[in-house]
Amino acid sequence: MLRRLLVAVTLLFVAAAPAAHADPGVLLSQQPTTVFVGPFPAPVKAWHLVYRSTSATGEPNAVSGTLLVPPTPWPRGGPRPLISYAVGTHGLGDQCAPSNLLAHGIENESALLTQALSQGWAVVVTDYEGLGTPGTHTYAVGQSEGRAVLDAARAASRVPGAGLSASGPVGVFGYSQGGQAAAWAAELQATYAPSLNVVGVAAGGVPADLNEVFRFNDGGAAFGLVLGAATGFAAAYDDVPFESILNDRGREAVARVSQACTVELGAAAPFAHLRDFVTVPDPIHEPHWQARLAENYLGTTAPKPPVYLYHGTLDELIPFSVGTALRDRWKSLGAKVTWQEFPLLEHIAGVSVGGPAAMTWLGTKF
Repeated sequence: MLRRLLVAVTLLFVAAAPAAHADPGVLLSQQPTTVFVGPFPAPVKAWHLVYRSTSATGEPNAVSGTLLVPPTPWPRGGPRPLISYAVGTHGLGDQCAPSNLLAHGIENESALLTQALSQGWAVVVTDYEGLGTPGTHTYAVGQSEGRAVLDAARAASRVPGAGLSASGPVGVFGYSQGGQAAAWAAELQATYAPSLNVVGVAAGGVPADLNEVFRFNDGGAAFGLVLGAATGFAAAYDDVPFESILNDRGREAVARVSQACTVELGAAAPFAHLRDFVTVPDPIHEPHWQARLAENYLGTTAPKPPVYLYHGTLDELIPFSVGTALRDRWKSLGAKVTWQEFPLLEHIAGVSVGGPAAMTWLGTKF
């Protein structure tokens, strides 16, 4: 209980003054922690981290995460590889943060984390901006997510006793929201973190075109994700009108969504439409919205590292066509893209089957 209180006080302090003069990726605090797989402590060394990152608008912020390192020495030559792991949708409430779920043994992506750790690789899992730290999580805002992923890797290499090297090979992994974060890390790395030795990026189920994803999900079973994304964008960008145009139903729904984890978020308003929650007819096409959505449109910059991109053909949340269009845009720019489609798989099955294959692909880059 005392340890949790100390962590909470530290988070409040560093988020209130996020080392504005520090460089991105600087470690602001680290504290040994214990992570669990179910009821059992995981046999790894672990640290809870807070590090300097950058918001979608270029402002310094503080982001938290968890670093996991196998207890045995890296058996091969050179520095131990590191995976910067971007989780899929966990929700917007602070209790949904991966660091919190790992500490309680209820992280639903533990199997993929275990796959990486079993290879002797270290893994750092970002909580993203505003998830586990003060403020609202900037859910679905790729500009923020990609930076948080890259800075997590930079911060991990600075943890005393972790045995990681700043020049060691880094792989980036993510699916769904994590796929968006990983893909943005791929596009941003050359200019935002050029010294980071990213050797490969594996991204699946990527919501690369949020306008198209919105059209696909408006009125769908998981419409709550749309409300979550709108809440995330309003948190990231002061000029995006959202709270001011909510009706009574909208204010009530957003209050619930802002505290919801994955299942509650997706089921917050099944088969509803955005127009049901606002006082204007078509807010998504308002100029400020379109400008910020355009800033988070993937496929305008060729990633420097090679990319493994994959998608289920029957994905009911992120249209398959969004994945193929990103593939085509990147290839037209000269990016090194390995494409894998998984016939007849929907969204969750896409990561269940594609995730292990993607992690194996990353291993070939090490």
